[in-house]
Amino acid sequence: MLRARHLSAPRRFIARSYATAASPHALVLLEHRNGAIESGSLSALTAAQELGGQVTGLVVGGSDQVQPVLEEVKKLKGLSTVLHSSSPQYSSPVPEIVSPLLEKLLGSGTPYTHVVSSHSSAAKSLLPRVAAQLNVPAVSDIISVSHDASSNATTFSRPIYAGNAIATVRAPSSVPLKFFTVRSTAFSTAPSDDSASVTLEEVAPVEVADSPTQHVKTELTKSDRPELGVASRVVSGGRALKNAETFKATLDPLADVLGAAVGASRAAVDAGYADNSLQVGQTGKVVAPELYVALGISGAIQHLAGMKDSKLIVAINKDPDAPIFQVADVGLVADLFEAVPQIVEKLKQ
Repeated sequence: MLRARHLSAPRRFIARSYATAASPHALVLLEHRNGAIESGSLSALTAAQELGGQVTGLVVGGSDQVQPVLEEVKKLKGLSTVLHSSSPQYSSPVPEIVSPLLEKLLGSGTPYTHVVSSHSSAAKSLLPRVAAQLNVPAVSDIISVSHDASSNATTFSRPIYAGNAIATVRAPSSVPLKFFTVRSTAFSTAPSDDSASVTLEEVAPVEVADSPTQHVKTELTKSDRPELGVASRVVSGGRALKNAETFKATLDPLADVLGAAVGASRAAVDAGYADNSLQVGQTGKVVAPELYVALGISGAIQHLAGMKDSKLIVAINKDPDAPIFQVADVGLVADLFEAVPQIVEKLKQ
């Protein structure tokens, strides 16, 4: 008798692996001056933390500049590691000299997914240059950021058309390195924490022998007043101030009694009333103080783009139809040459 035998092949189990998006790892450019971190860089650090991943800082400067900065950086909350590189070439850095160092750090096999800095004059020259060399885009002057870990995409919002519209920009996972600069007034400054544990790592500089650009000199406007970009109170004047002498004689007493920084509209700067370092607006500084006092400023779109996020806006103008009154919280239709001295006397009492 023949018996039928049932033969069965053993089952094979196929294991499938699913790719997972890498956790964000941001490299933040920490700019400094006179041994202290710039406040804009502290805002950039806060923005980098909102990505939800690891944050590494980068400090670049001369040998005598970097060490004092590292003492401050070690206490910053939110940093896990700080890279630092020293060279005489970095004492007064220009983009053509610093960019090779960043290209080295961000080249093939880099652990970083995002590169962040404040929207400063130096960073506006440096980051787009490095991004172009690495063939990736850069997003500038962002006011919000969020990262989707599941899709590895980062979404930014940034003002356009002099702040009259907000653009939403999405950098998908196909962009391996996401460069962006941060509007400092949109983010709080990162706090210090004495218990913070930050690892310091030295990076060898990349010497540039034939840079097409050399730093010649730096001219800074010296003042005992608060720095315009970070002041909690700002008094600004416009073209109605007539000339440089009247500008100073009218604004300085009010700024002194308020402990405020002095600003100016583009029209006032173009007319020679004030130095261009005091210009507030789309092509000047963007400020968001607790108090902004606009004297003789009509309120052109270009100027509003630089100050309309101020917490309390006070405007004095003799033209009741001036556009500045549309954004002002407190408006006074009066001759500023009569009103300002009276306000100063009242504040002194």
